[in-house]
Amino acid sequence: MCAPMFPSGIYVEEILTKWRGDYDQLEHNHTYIQLFPLREQGLNFFAQELTQDEIKEFQSTREAKRRFLMAYTIMLDFFGIKLVDKSGNVARAANWQDRFRHLNESQHNYLRITRILKSLGELGFEAFKPALVRLLLEESLVEGTLPNMRHSALEYFVYTLRDRAQRRALLRFARRHYHPPDNFLWGPPGRRRAAQAPGPALSAGAAAPSRARSPREGRGDPKAKSSSSDHSSMCYALPGSTKSINVCGFPHSVIFTCTCCLG
Repeated sequence: MCAPMFPSGIYVEEILTKWRGDYDQLEHNHTYIQLFPLREQGLNFFAQELTQDEIKEFQSTREAKRRFLMAYTIMLDFFGIKLVDKSGNVARAANWQDRFRHLNESQHNYLRITRILKSLGELGFEAFKPALVRLLLEESLVEGTLPNMRHSALEYFVYTLRDRAQRRALLRFARRHYHPPDNFLWGPPGRRRAAQAPGPALSAGAAAPSRARSPREGRGDPKAKSSSSDHSSMCYALPGSTKSINVCGFPHSVIFTCTCCLG
């Protein structure tokens, strides 16, 4: 069995088997977001950055991927969304009205969504991202159920996608539904600021240059890291098996069950 995650003392298995639908826990506990590891250092100093070797081992281990998708569906349900097939397509869940009302007001969860999207890409589920981002754009821009999310969806969620054509398709969709249309800005905030320097800031109604992305980001380079500083990664262990995924970077026990969920 895994050691508990620090600093909360919670076990991964408890989250995966008992936390589905426990919205108070999922709202107020912050340690569990390490179930979605990244190749960047976050706020939790116990956690280590995900490495390329760990990514390769994760992607070759069926049980690790199954447990990761369990965590993903728990979070989707928390947001009012369901996974409808193995290709990553998503739709409103039965509880969508209550959960969308909550999600619209609890904007710290937008950081969690950004992290989850990045982690999907890191661990081999890049194909799952466009459907989730498209749904969130539809709900925020078309249906009006998540109006507070529209800027996060446009400025962060879309830019987690590595494929430039997919990003452009989502931005074109968003542009058609954005109101007022003259306020639509192309490019994530950091790129826009870089493009505008050293001149004066644009007014609220002005459009930022459409080429405000860096060459690396524009190519969708999978090695490009984002500047997000949400929490970092954890060990994705396989309880009772002969293998475990040492995502957290601490040594595993001799029998290869996890003793290192410290982050």
